[in-house]
Amino acid sequence: MSLERFERWLSTLQAEWPFQVRLRLWPLVLLALFALCLLTALSVVMTTHMTRVQFAELQRLEQEKNQLQTEWGQLLLEEGAWSTPARIEQIATERLEMRIPDVNDVEVIRP
Repeated sequence: MSLERFERWLSTLQAEWPFQVRLRLWPLVLLALFALCLLTALSVVMTTHMTRVQFAELQRLEQEKNQLQTEWGQLLLEEGAWSTPARIEQIATERLEMRIPDVNDVEVIRP
Protein backbone atom coordinates (compact mmCIF):
# COMPACT_ATOMS: atom_id res chain seq x y z
CA MET A 1 0.00 0.00 0.00
CA SER A 2 1.47 3.32 -0.97
CA LEU A 3 1.64 6.30 1.34
CA GLU A 4 -0.87 8.24 -0.74
CA ARG A 5 -3.44 5.45 -0.56
CA PHE A 6 -2.92 5.13 3.19
CA GLU A 7 -3.51 8.87 3.69
CA ARG A 8 -6.72 8.69 1.63
CA TRP A 9 -7.90 5.67 3.63
CA LEU A 10 -7.12 7.42 6.92
CA SER A 11 -8.96 10.61 5.86
CA THR A 12 -11.96 8.55 4.75
CA LEU A 13 -11.95 6.69 8.03
CA GLN A 14 -11.78 9.94 10.01
CA ALA A 15 -14.66 11.43 8.01
CA GLU A 16 -16.93 8.40 8.46
CA TRP A 17 -16.34 7.75 12.16
CA PRO A 18 -18.08 9.92 14.73
CA PHE A 19 -14.87 10.42 16.65
CA GLN A 20 -11.37 11.25 15.62
CA VAL A 21 -8.72 8.55 15.43
CA ARG A 22 -5.69 9.69 17.34
CA LEU A 23 -2.75 7.59 18.31
CA ARG A 24 -1.62 8.37 21.82
CA LEU A 25 1.28 6.96 23.80
CA TRP A 26 -0.36 6.33 27.17
CA PRO A 27 -2.69 3.49 26.07
CA LEU A 28 0.33 1.67 24.66
CA VAL A 29 2.22 2.24 27.90
CA LEU A 30 -0.74 0.92 29.91
CA LEU A 31 -0.98 -2.12 27.66
CA ALA A 32 2.73 -2.80 28.07
CA LEU A 33 2.49 -2.44 31.86
CA PHE A 34 -0.51 -4.77 31.93
CA ALA A 35 1.41 -7.36 29.91
CA LEU A 36 4.39 -7.06 32.25
CA CYS A 37 2.12 -7.50 35.27
CA LEU A 38 0.66 -10.65 33.72
CA LEU A 39 4.11 -12.04 32.98
CA THR A 40 5.26 -11.28 36.51
CA ALA A 41 2.20 -12.95 38.00
CA LEU A 42 2.72 -16.04 35.86
CA SER A 43 6.37 -16.23 36.85
CA VAL A 44 5.40 -16.01 40.54
CA VAL A 45 2.91 -18.85 40.09
CA MET A 46 5.46 -20.99 38.25
CA THR A 47 8.15 -20.33 40.85
CA THR A 48 5.78 -21.19 43.69
CA HIS A 49 4.75 -24.42 41.97
CA MET A 50 8.35 -25.44 41.30
CA THR A 51 9.28 -24.66 44.92
CA ARG A 52 6.45 -26.85 46.22
CA VAL A 53 7.39 -29.71 43.91
CA GLN A 54 11.04 -29.53 44.93
CA PHE A 55 10.13 -29.32 48.63
CA ALA A 56 7.98 -32.44 48.30
CA GLU A 57 10.91 -34.21 46.62
CA LEU A 58 13.22 -33.06 49.42
CA GLN A 59 10.88 -34.47 52.05
CA ARG A 60 10.64 -37.78 50.20
CA LEU A 61 14.42 -38.03 49.95
CA GLU A 62 14.88 -37.17 53.64
CA GLN A 63 12.38 -39.88 54.57
CA GLU A 64 14.27 -42.36 52.40
CA LYS A 65 17.55 -41.30 54.03
CA ASN A 66 16.12 -41.87 57.51
CA GLN A 67 14.83 -45.28 56.48
CA LEU A 68 18.23 -46.26 55.06
CA GLN A 69 20.01 -45.06 58.20
CA THR A 70 17.68 -47.18 60.34
CA GLU A 71 18.34 -50.20 58.13
CA TRP A 72 22.09 -49.56 58.29
CA GLY A 73 21.97 -49.46 62.11
CA GLN A 74 20.05 -52.75 62.17
CA LEU A 75 22.58 -54.34 59.83
CA LEU A 76 25.46 -53.20 62.06
CA LEU A 77 23.75 -54.76 65.09
CA GLU A 78 23.17 -57.97 63.17
CA GLU A 79 26.80 -58.04 62.03
CA GLY A 80 27.93 -57.57 65.63
CA ALA A 81 25.69 -60.42 66.76
CA TRP A 82 26.92 -62.79 64.05
CA SER A 83 30.59 -62.05 64.60
CA THR A 84 30.91 -62.56 68.36
CA PRO A 85 33.89 -64.71 69.35
CA ALA A 86 31.65 -67.20 71.19
CA ARG A 87 29.50 -67.78 68.08
CA ILE A 88 32.56 -68.18 65.84
CA GLU A 89 34.03 -70.71 68.26
CA GLN A 90 30.73 -72.60 68.40
CA ILE A 91 30.51 -72.80 64.58
CA ALA A 92 34.16 -73.85 64.33
CA THR A 93 33.54 -76.64 66.82
CA GLU A 94 30.23 -77.89 65.40
CA ARG A 95 30.61 -77.50 61.63
CA LEU A 96 34.36 -77.68 61.10
CA GLU A 97 35.07 -80.03 64.00
CA MET A 98 37.88 -77.83 65.22
CA ARG A 99 39.12 -77.99 68.80
CA ILE A 100 41.59 -76.28 71.05
CA PRO A 101 44.86 -78.26 70.96
CA ASP A 102 46.07 -80.06 74.08
CA VAL A 103 49.21 -78.89 75.81
CA ASN A 104 51.05 -81.97 74.55
CA ASP A 105 50.07 -81.19 70.93
CA VAL A 106 51.63 -77.73 70.97
CA GLU A 107 55.23 -77.46 69.74
CA VAL A 108 57.26 -74.33 70.25
CA ILE A 109 59.83 -73.61 67.58
CA ARG A 110 62.68 -71.39 68.60
CA PRO A 111 64.56 -69.35 66.02
